[in-house]
Amino acid sequence: MRNEDQAAREAEGPIILFDAECVLCSANARFVLTHDKAGVFRLASMQGEVGAAVYRRHGMDPRNPSSMLVVEADRMRQDSDAVLSIYERLGFPWRLLGILRIVPAILRDPLYRWVARNRYRLFGKRETCWVAPSEYRHRLL
Repeated sequence: MRNEDQAAREAEGPIILFDAECVLCSANARFVLTHDKAGVFRLASMQGEVGAAVYRRHGMDPRNPSSMLVVEADRMRQDSDAVLSIYERLGFPWRLLGILRIVPAILRDPLYRWVARNRYRLFGKRETCWVAPSEYRHRLL
C-alpha cells in the first residue's frame, strides 16, 4: 500500500528533487516555494525516504547525485533542463529565463554539471538538512 500512496502523490504534479544539505540547492528550494504562487511544485530532498526512492527509480544514487531532478508523471528532467522547466513555470518574470533554451543543452549541461559537482565547495554544505518553513510543509514529500 505504501508504494501505491507514493505513486498517487507523485502523480499530483511536478516534484523537484534536491539536495537539502547543499546551501545553493536549499536556497533554490526556498525561492521556488515563495515564488510558486500557484503551488504547482512539490519538493522532496534526496536525503528523505521519498526523494531517495525517486532518485533510485531514475537510476541515480541519492547519496551522490549528479543532478537535481524534476519528475512529472512519466517525464523526468535533469541538469539545465530541470532548472529551466522550474523557472518557466513560475510565471513572469521568471519564465523569461526560458530564453536560455536557445543555447543547446550540449552547451548548457556541462556548466550545470560543473556547478553540481562543486556545489559544496562553491556554496557550502549544511550540517543538517534544510527544513522548509511551516507554511510550506504541505508541499514537501
